[in-house]
Amino acid sequence: MRTGLIALKLGMSRVLDSCGFHIPVTICKIDNCRVISVRTMDRDGYNSIQVGYGSLKRRKVSKPMLGYFQKLKVEPAKKIREFRIRDANFLDIGYELNANHFVSGQYVDATSISIGKGFAGTMKRYNFSGMSATHGVSVSHRSQGSTGQCQDPGKVFKGTKMAGHMGAKKVTIQNLLVYSLDIEENLVILKGSVPGSVGSYILLRDAIKK
Repeated sequence: MRTGLIALKLGMSRVLDSCGFHIPVTICKIDNCRVISVRTMDRDGYNSIQVGYGSLKRRKVSKPMLGYFQKLKVEPAKKIREFRIRDANFLDIGYELNANHFVSGQYVDATSISIGKGFAGTMKRYNFSGMSATHGVSVSHRSQGSTGQCQDPGKVFKGTKMAGHMGAKKVTIQNLLVYSLDIEENLVILKGSVPGSVGSYILLRDAIKK
């Protein structure tokens, strides 16, 4: 298990394969992704590598984070994430991670924050069928219907599917194929869709199931 890296979602596109079929792809940009800290079992109780993405001006960094970067003797980063690793996969602080961290044809897992949809009803959020369009139903066509029981147990159970905030959650898509790499532009092109809006940060790591 080796470290992953942080990428920026540039958007989706499509490519043509040798048979002329359209393949949807997601383009991820890697920019100044580097190792800024290392966690060891002896000192911290676990092994991991802390990765930073991008660069940030010092005046835009909070004082606690600026002190943290100064303690590590590294430049401030826009985004910081940790990746668990095994003993033999440590990297030196300052080591730069590029698109060639992966190879074409391998599978990766992508983690990001999904697009927020705001407050949504049960039909949009959970694909409920809604109420009948006839037979006396009035002003309740998109209602979810009954949520509980009668006197026994006389309550609505926790976890009942109801209307509420939709999206804006941490989502991981597993086994995405690395369709191709652009080493010069530092791009990783993945087959299929990746959670998150354009401009969101994506954590890419080797697939754990393949």
